[in-house]
Amino acid sequence: MEYRMNDWSVLGFGCMRFPKKGSSVDMEETERELAYAIEHGINYFDTAYIYKGNEKVLGQLLEKNHWREQVQIATKMPHYMIHSIGELEKLFQEQLRRLRTDYVDNYLMHMLPDVHIWEKLIRMGILEWISEKKAGGQIRRVGFSYHGNSRNFIELLDAWDWEFCQVQYNYMDENSQAGRAGVEYAAAKGIPVIIMEPLRGGRLVNGLPKNAQELFAKARPQRSPAEWGLRWLWNQPGVSVILSGMNSMEMLKENIRIAESVRAGELTEADRQLFSEVRDAINDKMKVPCTGCGYCQPCPFGVDIPGAFRCYNVRYTDNFFTGMREYLMCTTFRADRTNASRCRKCGKCEQHCPQGIAIRKELEQVVRHMENPVYKVIAFFAKGMFRK
Repeated sequence: MEYRMNDWSVLGFGCMRFPKKGSSVDMEETERELAYAIEHGINYFDTAYIYKGNEKVLGQLLEKNHWREQVQIATKMPHYMIHSIGELEKLFQEQLRRLRTDYVDNYLMHMLPDVHIWEKLIRMGILEWISEKKAGGQIRRVGFSYHGNSRNFIELLDAWDWEFCQVQYNYMDENSQAGRAGVEYAAAKGIPVIIMEPLRGGRLVNGLPKNAQELFAKARPQRSPAEWGLRWLWNQPGVSVILSGMNSMEMLKENIRIAESVRAGELTEADRQLFSEVRDAINDKMKVPCTGCGYCQPCPFGVDIPGAFRCYNVRYTDNFFTGMREYLMCTTFRADRTNASRCRKCGKCEQHCPQGIAIRKELEQVVRHMENPVYKVIAFFAKGMFRK
């Protein structure tokens, strides 16, 4: 197993999807998988306060098997549920009890959307709280997880001396979310990058269109779509850890096999051409031919045009639920919203679009298909959580 930054294994265990028996976590199978993972060098385990029951399960198994000193626990603070340092302290102590430990190795601000929310937390007193916890050894490193565009991500990276960050990144999100620009910017600052959704929740394996599957099947050397996707990420030296929600022994063994054989810079020009062709095959189902170049930005009225188009496209290339979830996270769950309905049809964006997209017309379609009644209800209740 390779260890790139902070002695973290390049393959991390995402705990959100522990194997189930009926509606409950299958404790016996989960213990078997964690034992195998630790035995084979995985030491980074990622959970969160809002992952129902997962902190508790992880804590029970670490305590039972005396694994605590062999692993790095990463868990997350839901800032959107907290209104005071007193509430934060109560929640953190609950996390320690669930995890059956007296310290957290890596503590993340969960789904931190922009600098404004971070500044709100600073005004609340979070920096003093962090200093106290680090001085007392209860928190060792502080970072944040992020969904949104690369510009806001870079602003967040520069807003404080973060010790690591976590982003959605895969070969289909190279020019969206934090993107390659964000990953490389973090790496240049010496900030370790943890990758979530490396295969878009399995959709870059099981949800590929037939022509994309055929491209991978014909490629040499022979590798599964999952292996190609993981190697695309590990090829980049700025990627520190890839999180995988491994909920079967078969998947765990396969991912460990791949992780034990990768190295940065291994992909060839032919490999890069393969990914270009696979992207084109997947993008055939896209509604808007946006490449995410960002030449249309900034919008005078605050619309994240590439982000809105990406989520609209995901609705059709992946599925409705995923598209809506990402649209909410990337445009709406933030202090300054960037959703498509902010467009005032000034046309400035269309003057700079190298693809010649009728942006104003397409944004109308985004509003029509994405900002439906369900969206409006969720957006209404989220407004108070993410205000400045």
